[in-house]
Amino acid sequence: MEINRLRALRGPNLWSRLTSFEALVQCADNELLLGELPGFEARLRERFPTIGAMRPVGHLGDISLAHVLGFAALGLQAEAGCPVSFVRCNATVDRGVFQVVVEYTEEAVGRQAFTFAEQLVAAALADTPFDLAGAVAQLHALDEDIRLGPSTGSIVNAAVARGIPFRRLTNGSLVQFGWGSKQRRIQAAEIDSTSAIAESIAQDKELTKQLLRAAGVPAPDGRPVKDADDAWAAMCEIGGAVVVKPQDGNQGKGVTVNILTRDHLNVAYHAARDYSDEVMVERFSPGHDFRLLVVGHTLVAAARRDPPHVIGDGVHTVRELVDIVNADPRRGEGHATSLTKIRFDEIAVARLKLQGYTPDAVPPKGARVVLRNNANLSTGGTATDVTDDVHPEVAARAIEAAQMIGLDICGVDVVCETVGQPLEKQGGSIVEVNAAPGLRMHLSPSFGKGRDVGQAVVDMLYANGDNGRIPIIAVTGTNGKTTTVRLMAHLLTLAGYRTGFTGTEGVHVNGRCTDTGDCSGPKSARNVLSHPEVDAAVLECARGGMLREGLGFDMCDVAIVTNIGVGDHLGLNYINSVEELSVLKRVIVQNVAPTGTAVLNACDPHTVAMAPHSPGKVVFFASQADAPAAALHRAQGHRVVVREGNDVCAVEGGEVVHVRSLAGVPLTLGGAIPFQVENVLAVVAAAWSLGVDWAVIDRALETFESTAQSAPGRFNVFRHRGATVIADYGHNPDAIAALVSAVEAMPGKRRSVVISGAGDRRDDDISAQTRMLGDAFDDVVLYEDACQRGRADGEVLRLLREGLVSARRTSRVDEIYGEFLAIDAALERLEADDLCLILIDQVDAALAHIAQRVAAG
Repeated sequence: MEINRLRALRGPNLWSRLTSFEALVQCADNELLLGELPGFEARLRERFPTIGAMRPVGHLGDISLAHVLGFAALGLQAEAGCPVSFVRCNATVDRGVFQVVVEYTEEAVGRQAFTFAEQLVAAALADTPFDLAGAVAQLHALDEDIRLGPSTGSIVNAAVARGIPFRRLTNGSLVQFGWGSKQRRIQAAEIDSTSAIAESIAQDKELTKQLLRAAGVPAPDGRPVKDADDAWAAMCEIGGAVVVKPQDGNQGKGVTVNILTRDHLNVAYHAARDYSDEVMVERFSPGHDFRLLVVGHTLVAAARRDPPHVIGDGVHTVRELVDIVNADPRRGEGHATSLTKIRFDEIAVARLKLQGYTPDAVPPKGARVVLRNNANLSTGGTATDVTDDVHPEVAARAIEAAQMIGLDICGVDVVCETVGQPLEKQGGSIVEVNAAPGLRMHLSPSFGKGRDVGQAVVDMLYANGDNGRIPIIAVTGTNGKTTTVRLMAHLLTLAGYRTGFTGTEGVHVNGRCTDTGDCSGPKSARNVLSHPEVDAAVLECARGGMLREGLGFDMCDVAIVTNIGVGDHLGLNYINSVEELSVLKRVIVQNVAPTGTAVLNACDPHTVAMAPHSPGKVVFFASQADAPAAALHRAQGHRVVVREGNDVCAVEGGEVVHVRSLAGVPLTLGGAIPFQVENVLAVVAAAWSLGVDWAVIDRALETFESTAQSAPGRFNVFRHRGATVIADYGHNPDAIAALVSAVEAMPGKRRSVVISGAGDRRDDDISAQTRMLGDAFDDVVLYEDACQRGRADGEVLRLLREGLVSARRTSRVDEIYGEFLAIDAALERLEADDLCLILIDQVDAALAHIAQRVAAG
């Protein structure tokens, strides 16, 4: 067994909506049936007892090693604690080759799981050991290291519950919510509107105290110190127990509280200096340590934090008691778990000494032994929820503190006996204000009720139920995609949207080209959806990108499928028939939002068959008003957009909502080009579904022309020496058939065509193009492009010639090496009233060359 390819499908894809890996697996003949591998399954289960049934639901027959690989990759992730459940194994037309699809939640973990699964299968085959515990531990550690922490995760989960899309921008905690101009960003519990100045103030403990006092918020006495001797001087000035902390610290790092002796002070000072060059000494306020969480202008949670401690049992030493507490599975090394392991360092030893203990002392039963006086969870403390106990005046002081510093999300540290009374009455104080506070003590407190603080953050980011989405129009099909995308983008721009769109010739945002080349895949879609100047996105979704990575978005508002025909990529990536191509293209329909619309071609049976798969509504468009699917849809009271005579008619049930004459639609040459009429119908249906005003729709149709600038390579018409020259990127049999139909309706004394063929198409697809052209054109100029895509020189020309063998009209065939030379030869022969169709390959360069020749006369 061998894995020949492993793809990460990062968005909704051919197999599911889930993020998954697709592996192309080759099995030897003796690996196709498990029953032909004596003892293998028993050996496998010895090494991985919880692998499960390994047989898909309803599968009664034997399975291959590819099935085993998939279930092993899934099972290993599940054992490591990843919430995964989807696996599928699909046999291809090639003997012994399978497509194995396995869900993942973290890409690196899923990839590593495949590696371990392959090793597991190999070990079971060879009857050699496999370290299951080690593999699972490694996967678990990797998952814990890269998955979102509890603070960021809680906000993301709350956003998902609200239907807000998100995208992780780094391997850390930087996350984008929403699309385009509605996007917001967070990093842990810090949001994009948080001022860097406010964050800087919060890190400066002395400045924070000054501002709090100015606002009338109680804060402890103290000052910065220069060295250990100055710290002792400050402690003497204060005249009692003190706290030592880094002036710009966070998460309780280097903080020591309730210091009573100079020896303890020296240890605390050096501990603080490990984290900052500037150290603060403050009066110690007796009482409990509370963390109050302020989001916006609201106190949303409060917790009492208790320092890390152990309870003596009269048997175990302090060190042993700490080990016992740290064995709690809720305690981890970082912030990924609800609790953190207690640190046993010199600060803990110093604190023990004050209580009369050493690490190896055995405390009496019931004795409470404190390892640290600061109660941060990051140093092993615990938290008890007290949100419901907070006095309104305490909450008001916390909110004032956050506003004085300027923080949108703020952790306010309060020391007092109880939060149930105003701070002023009990001598309590606010000792610290924290930017980007940890949320886990509120989400999963050690004791008490967890609070959904993530929802509070999301509610602040997106008020009034906004979901952060912009209109997304996804476009796919065999032909017409690019023109449909460009016309749709033009229409939305006229409607007042700053529009971004992707296609096979680049990415455009708000009228500016931001990328060139074939940009019809998910990466380009994500780039557009990350652009802050995009109010609406029109995204071409080509088959290649969907196969490689899935979609670049989770849901679309409108999915347009222009048609499904004999495409130019059949035979690649196990898409061998129009039916299989239809299933792939259907992915955008399956991922229409429940409030969205699928816009489908009623004259195409493969497209019509997609209608039941739309979670939202369906609008059919049809170039023939009596198309059965459109007629039935209309009779059922639904929307259709059809051509009636030379008009575009939008109809809902029995009511004609809008009529537009094609005579004033230049893209269609007054209705003379059938395939452009279909593109117009699709765009009108999409715009209607989005609620665009009819006046805007009409104006868009009136002002859009298929020029080399507005729609390069899409039926661009030139005049040269009194002849009509048409340049088009049509490059598959269905496109050629549509072009032939269009030019036959146009006048032309002598008709010529310039054509080549892409080497990565099937032989019959290459020959089929010239079979159709031979009956419609007098002269044919065949050219061989510089890149033959795996074909030998002359092979493509031979296949094109074969298509002309039975031509009924063609009387002259020329063969030329090079696209531009072929164009020059065809243009040189033109006379007045001739018609020449040039099927270009290098779109931008070829159009520029034609324009130059036309300008020269």
